[in-house]
Amino acid sequence: MTYQRRRLAARVFERVARFVTRLQAWPQRLTPPAFRLLQIGSAFWQSRALHVAAKMDIATILGQRTLSAQELAKAVNGHPDSLCRLMRMLVAMGVFDEPTPRAFRNNTLSAALRSDQPGSVRAMVLMHNSPEMSEPWFTQLEEGIRSGTPPFQLAHGQTLFDYMDTHADFDAQFGAAMDSVDTLSGDSFATEFNWSAFDRVIDVGGSKGAKSLAILKRHKHLTALVVDRPQIVEQAERYWREHAGAAALRPALSRLSFVAGDVFTNIPAAESSRDVYLLSAVLHCFDDATAQRALQNVARQAGFAGATIAVLELVMPDRADIASASFDMQMLMGTRGRERTRDEWDALFARSGVEYEETVDLMSFGKIMVLRPVAGS
Repeated sequence: MTYQRRRLAARVFERVARFVTRLQAWPQRLTPPAFRLLQIGSAFWQSRALHVAAKMDIATILGQRTLSAQELAKAVNGHPDSLCRLMRMLVAMGVFDEPTPRAFRNNTLSAALRSDQPGSVRAMVLMHNSPEMSEPWFTQLEEGIRSGTPPFQLAHGQTLFDYMDTHADFDAQFGAAMDSVDTLSGDSFATEFNWSAFDRVIDVGGSKGAKSLAILKRHKHLTALVVDRPQIVEQAERYWREHAGAAALRPALSRLSFVAGDVFTNIPAAESSRDVYLLSAVLHCFDDATAQRALQNVARQAGFAGATIAVLELVMPDRADIASASFDMQMLMGTRGRERTRDEWDALFARSGVEYEETVDLMSFGKIMVLRPVAGS
């Protein structure tokens, strides 16, 4: 049995994505080397401008309106001329439109920064450009490359996850950013994978349960159990109690539950061969030895009933493109984890007491690798 659905659509998406990547490289090749290096060297100007726009929530304030620089400055408590110059740069970047001089409105790109709209990536922009995440890039990258210690740990004296355990505001910001990852990856994980083969999803490290909910909405027979750190479970349960849109999701939420746990020591055991453990963007947070320990624990719990393991992760091409290489650098920055190639995933699986069965292609940057626990491991 294959778990792949809509194989042709997924293959077409992959080919189009490769074509677009090659197409995007052409302007870089045509730019004189000195100018191209200057563009790269000053690229942080653009990310900082975008961060300020997200922090001031300009896209939400604009909504469907066109506002003059003066009107917008009054709404955000800013200096009109300085704000106009910021907006002019963002317009040049393709974020926001300037239909008449010194007047601005949202466009398709800036609309994804609106905090009052589904599909917003504002939380991700804020998290990536926060002082906590920016300082390691600016002050500790060289030392991290020389020593092998994650720059985040060098900057803050703690690992990323230990820091989140002791800094509630950043923990909440990081969680909100991770929830918005679904906007980037889309919902093809819920449509391209054959979830009808299962009765229960055990979503390990599932945060607020966004992925589980997307699956439950499309597969009415399923239930889902999200396993995460105690503080994340508390936040998730409070979020769904207070979330304005929860009423519309009630049919799916009634089949979603949460339990505190730890991927290394404490996750629920499978009750049936129709259970499936979902690990979405979990293993890339760990080095090989730690990922092996996590996967071995999942395999033990799955093995009690012959359950399936579905690992949703990026599979890096052997020759990395800018997207996969950037994701990998972000993992180096904050953790001892990494993005892995097909061969690296295979080697990890072979050491972890699981047998690789199939890769399900998605219409996104990730893939689902289907695993089975090896008896007696």
